Amino acid sequence: MIKKNLSNILSWLLLGVVVIYFAYSKGWIFAGFDSITPQQAQTLLKNDKNVFLLDVRTKEEFAQEYIAGATLIPVQELTEKLSRLQDKKDKTIIVYCHSGNRSVQASRILANNGFIPLNVSGGITGWKSESLPTIQ
Repeated sequence: MIKKNLSNILSWLLLGVVVIYFAYSKGWIFAGFDSITPQQAQTLLKNDKNVFLLDVRTKEEFAQEYIAGATLIPVQELTEKLSRLQDKKDKTIIVYCHSGNRSVQASRILANNGFIPLNVSGGITGWKSESLPTIQ
């Protein structure tokens, strides 16, 4: 009986840890930045001159398709290339990737280094699902 109760407690604890990790990896908790929809991102890009668009996908992905005006810095290189963004510290940085996972990671890096990131939920996939334009 004690083993069964302990097993149940450990199972629930493990499930809780998995749920918390998933929510963290999606940027839903402990984010330090906000997420916006692709439509909100497009509106900001059209109407606010104080924004900067950052693509954190790979060079190969960027070469296939990107959002107009985007600058590419792959998330794997972002920490070492933060100096390229120093003149953007007073701007809001709209960050996107393919589906929104790498951009969460990139947004955390930016937020931890004094930048103001906005993560595009769903990435370029979400952008295209709302029939927003891309360059191929």
